Amino acid sequence: MKPITLGRMRVHKIHEMDSPTPMLANLPGVEPADLVRLKQWYTAPDDEITDDPETSMMTFGVHSWVIEVDGQTILVDSCCGNHKNRSIPEVHQMDTRYLENLRAVGFAPEDIDLVMCTHLHFDHVGWNTRLENGKWVPTFPNAKYLFGRKDYDYFVTNPEGEEVHQEAFLDSILPVMDAGQGILVDENHVAHREIGNGIWLEPAFGHSPGNVTVHGQCGAEEAIFWGDVIHHPLQMIRFDLPFAFDADPAAASLTRQRVMRKAAEEDLLCFPAHFRLTSAGKVRADGDVFRYEWWKEG
Repeated sequence: MKPITLGRMRVHKIHEMDSPTPMLANLPGVEPADLVRLKQWYTAPDDEITDDPETSMMTFGVHSWVIEVDGQTILVDSCCGNHKNRSIPEVHQMDTRYLENLRAVGFAPEDIDLVMCTHLHFDHVGWNTRLENGKWVPTFPNAKYLFGRKDYDYFVTNPEGEEVHQEAFLDSILPVMDAGQGILVDENHVAHREIGNGIWLEPAFGHSPGNVTVHGQCGAEEAIFWGDVIHHPLQMIRFDLPFAFDADPAAASLTRQRVMRKAAEEDLLCFPAHFRLTSAGKVRADGDVFRYEWWKEG
């Protein structure tokens, strides 16, 4: 994806991987009629969506967003990471070209000033650290890392819960804190300048206890980096269904609806964490549900 310029803000996409998983394993309850409706506006680049939920996949793009604004370079969500022991085989001991992809768009790890995690799940914090001489060290040596206080406290007090996320907490969060680069913040934290003219957080609880969205507005339209509020376009139609990794499915469903309604009504430019294609785009009302219009590169 080519960079998108919004006033003083310039946004780059850093690809790590595509992750295909069976649809019904993530979103049980999908019906054939939902797929018919989805295919009216979502054309997957492969055979991801069939006519049958049993044979359909949900393929997630996994990527970071890098924001350049007012001389600052901010990375939003740091994907899965390399060389990490994970209880999910598909992401165990990965070896991707993420850092090469970062450099390909013009950034070295040393260039990142701030890392912002929408939540502390394994696929949003993995590149916070890298393995150096057998020790996990911060990947971005000059950056401060913002971690949501609610999520952080949850994983401190629930060490036996959600195994794969706890694994990531141990190798991708605690080493950053130990290095003195981590900062715990509340869900309404302003990271740069002020609301409406800077970068700030808004609460989006449900998928994780302290899930947030990142917002940016710097002299142009507002952008929203929604993390895992919505994982896949199908959830814009079936926002009522519990997603496999939602900590509080009922709250997550309500948050999905609220965020989509806000994005549609306020014409926000959206930067999802897991949509494929160009990923960026806009939410549109579609009767009693929603649809997505991908950003068209010029």
